Amino acid sequence: MLEDISLTVNSDSGHPVPVRAWRLAGQGGGPRVHLQAGVHADEIAGMLVLHKLLPRLEHAHADRRLRGTVTVVPQANPLGIAQFRNGHILGRFHESTSRNFNRHFIESSALQRPATTFAAWQKAIVGLAVDAQIVLDLHTDSEALPYIYVNRCFWPDARDLAGALEADVAILWDNDDDGAFEGAMVSHWLRAQQIEGRLAATVELRGQSDVSDDLADRDAQGIYAFLCGRGVIEDRRVQREWSGETIPMGHMETVFAPVSGVLVYERELGAQVAEGERIARIVARPGDPSSEHVLRAPQAGRLVTRSRDRLIAQGDVAVKLTGSKPSASWTGGVLDP
Repeated sequence: MLEDISLTVNSDSGHPVPVRAWRLAGQGGGPRVHLQAGVHADEIAGMLVLHKLLPRLEHAHADRRLRGTVTVVPQANPLGIAQFRNGHILGRFHESTSRNFNRHFIESSALQRPATTFAAWQKAIVGLAVDAQIVLDLHTDSEALPYIYVNRCFWPDARDLAGALEADVAILWDNDDDGAFEGAMVSHWLRAQQIEGRLAATVELRGQSDVSDDLADRDAQGIYAFLCGRGVIEDRRVQREWSGETIPMGHMETVFAPVSGVLVYERELGAQVAEGERIARIVARPGDPSSEHVLRAPQAGRLVTRSRDRLIAQGDVAVKLTGSKPSASWTGGVLDP
């Protein structure tokens, strides 16, 4: 039976708002799983994926093929989803505190009595997931190939997840000083010495505009197949072999916009580029040919993400690409600001 385990948090105005969550308890002692989307409320693709996946899980449960217990939170952030300003959603940052919604989870979850709505929401979300053995946090980049973030301690076991989702890249991280949701799970399990047999991953489902029935069905089927392979669901599914690229976090290169202006890409996502090769240019003052600034690859690699905004501000991320050696500009941390 599908159990409604929705919880309530306070909005910034003090009014209660729900975090919709459902749980299916299987038979057979399989792994406990937590699936969520929309921590960054402007990242929609994962919400549709879980909307598509939930009926499949219900069907498996009705057929008595569900062995584990699965919690599904399709829209995890009611604070962010309410932040519409001038026709746009401010989904990445909490307007009242200017904090990134996917940071500070470790400190918020440790508080006995959170003093802010932001911290109380984070503590509540962690409470839903902390007893799980498999945690997938669904996100999207701006424009991107499908890729995953995973702690090095879960690799290479997590190749099954990368294969099921047909990820192009798996980015391995070691230390999370920022307190992303995934990092909070890993931190808790390490403190409890319960890391064996577990997995927490941030799944980047391409770009923010990649929202369609076809893509959502494909990704929902991929997660379903992954859960079958992990013994959560009793169903024979062909496990895809993964042949993507594994890269340490410190080898990722981020190219920032040196000036504001019109952003023109000269290479497409997924392209392999040589060190020093042109990948984009910014026209700072249209009409003035001397105002064009060329962006080049800091080292040889593959274009993984890029900005979907073609009018870019100085300092914004223009491109991220893989590299075969440590980036000269990497200073630590797990995710972008």
